[in-house]
Amino acid sequence: MADDSGDGGASPSDQLRTRAAGSRAKLWLLLEADRRLVVAGLVVVVGLALLGIGMALPAAAATLQQSDSVDTLFQGLLTATITGVTLVLTLNQLVLSQELGAVGDQRERMTGALSFRADVADRLGTPVSPARPSQFLRALVQVSGERARQLQDAVDETEDGYAAVRDLTESLSENADRVATDLDGAQFGKFTVVSAALDFNYSWKIFAARRIRERYALSSDANEVLDDLLDTLELFGPAREHVKTLYFQWELIDLSRAILAAALPALLVAVCMVAFFDPTRYAAVVPIVAVAATVSLLPFLVLIAYVLRIATVTKHTLSIGPFILRETDQVEQVSWQADGDESR
Repeated sequence: MADDSGDGGASPSDQLRTRAAGSRAKLWLLLEADRRLVVAGLVVVVGLALLGIGMALPAAAATLQQSDSVDTLFQGLLTATITGVTLVLTLNQLVLSQELGAVGDQRERMTGALSFRADVADRLGTPVSPARPSQFLRALVQVSGERARQLQDAVDETEDGYAAVRDLTESLSENADRVATDLDGAQFGKFTVVSAALDFNYSWKIFAARRIRERYALSSDANEVLDDLLDTLELFGPAREHVKTLYFQWELIDLSRAILAAALPALLVAVCMVAFFDPTRYAAVVPIVAVAATVSLLPFLVLIAYVLRIATVTKHTLSIGPFILRETDQVEQVSWQADGDESR
């Protein structure tokens, strides 16, 4: 979409993987890849790294057999694992504490949720807004696309600002159709819902639509449709953030369960290496220690895999509304002064 300001810039890409810095492979690893696959990859990398370093050092086996480094290593890992499990329990309490509260607080939450859903239903033109998160977001996206097409039909080619309206509406319609398709049938609890929602670049669309409204003298019918479009886009922002928050809570619960499951073999291996393992009795001491250390590190590798996704999503959704926080070459600086003023 061409920049509606008339400055000749281009809008950011609608897809997050294109807007964000870094390669697509990196973003796939951080966001789209199954966390179990990421954990497995980290296990392989760490295990091979420990084994490779140990085999490359000629004195590694002798050092492990002649010193208490094995005991020291696994005592530290044992302590760290117990501490980590305790932190996981604390994390669970933190997540659950947001769901607990007095009846007045719960009623206030309920009232706010119902009020927002009523606003969305009114904007969608339906008695009740969809219940499933994917359907809820999909309905808002589809209505945004419909309003965009109505806006383009309401502006005549001879009107001032037609080119800016055309660029906005064509871009928004294409973006809405693609995201609606991705949301169709998406199941909450998986990253597909949040991933599709991140590809709807609503914040830039709000900026572009407000810019058109203030810059061009459109007809009353066009302004009415433009206001409806803006209202719909402004509802999508908090809706996406709410779904993202629910997903984060879901993901943190899954993270807690995964760490607790990984902690059991990690603790058993660490205890066995401290209590029963005698490095002087094994010629292949380096591979044994490498494998045991990798298993003992499993809870931390699980934590890394999950936190990478949560942190990446949070970084790219810090702002709600028309702000661009990342550096991008796709958007030129827009003039904020009145026409004829060359200031930037």
